Amino acid sequence: MNDSIFSGKTLLITGGTGSFGNAVLNRFLRTDIGEIRIFSRDEKKQDDMRHEYQLRDPESAAKLKFYIGDVRNPDSLHDVMRGVDFIFHAAALKQVPSCEFFPMEAVRTNIVGTDNVLTAAIDAGVKRIVCLSTDKAAYPINAMGISKAMMEKVIRAKARNVPAEHTTICCTRYGNVMCSRGSVIPLFIDQIKAGKPITITDPDMTRFLMSLEEAVDLVLFAFEHAEPGDLFIQKAPACTIGDLAKAVQQLFGDTGTHIIGTRHGEKLYETLMTREERLKATDMGGYYRVSADARDLNYDKYFVDGQVETQADESYTSHNTDRLDVQGVVDKLLTLDYVKEELAAMGR
Repeated sequence: MNDSIFSGKTLLITGGTGSFGNAVLNRFLRTDIGEIRIFSRDEKKQDDMRHEYQLRDPESAAKLKFYIGDVRNPDSLHDVMRGVDFIFHAAALKQVPSCEFFPMEAVRTNIVGTDNVLTAAIDAGVKRIVCLSTDKAAYPINAMGISKAMMEKVIRAKARNVPAEHTTICCTRYGNVMCSRGSVIPLFIDQIKAGKPITITDPDMTRFLMSLEEAVDLVLFAFEHAEPGDLFIQKAPACTIGDLAKAVQQLFGDTGTHIIGTRHGEKLYETLMTREERLKATDMGGYYRVSADARDLNYDKYFVDGQVETQADESYTSHNTDRLDVQGVVDKLLTLDYVKEELAAMGR
């Protein structure tokens, strides 16, 4: 990624106090970017972040600006958009069981909130927007995934109806981000530190593995290469939850395991790219690009020409991607700053 694209520019991160926002700050704050705006609704998290970066790097922290607001509130979005060049839209409800119990909250944040962000951005003349989605949006079975699937539809509809020279809107879709807030690896580590057995939903369940750095890389790749409505997916390895648990215990200690069963709305495996998407995907090395469907609502011409193939042989899932064994997962974990810091704190 050419960082000079961001030179002197203003970047807005919605949901910016989360794990992704912090990863972006660590990547960009010491570059010659003009300003980074953090937009979220939690003043305590903003205050903690403000003090952390002021202590860590007072000079660079001057580029960091905080805005209280909610993607559900169009007025607060219009206020923060003034002068923004680029947006990373990360604000979302992401916890699967919570969204199962409160599905309308997922609708209001993930669908309506995204529409609000894009409308305000287009009105303000923002040049490029990358929206963050999830593997749970592909063949969704839970409220969170369904809301994210609808979010992707909103993104592509908006992208279709605004000239690219005015605003380019695209989307990224990725799997589990290791050690992000609320994810399972920090939970496993905390349980081991407390001397308790770690809780496993289903040892045969598979999940993609992706670091926060790789999540940022995916967003930056999309930012640099996107055409309107594009969906970008990073090729990623996966492992079983059972092997993930064994890998964490190999590093931090074996306190035993306790099988608790699948939680509300969980799948046995996740899909990053559907059969229908895979048919029209472009392999870009470490990433796939799924271009937006350029057809309009005049289907007469398609009835005449026809379209024989409608889906590929199989989806791209955590069951058929590269599968890491326990040692492979250990090696992956040891690349994560969070894991290295926790190991150091335990004297390992």
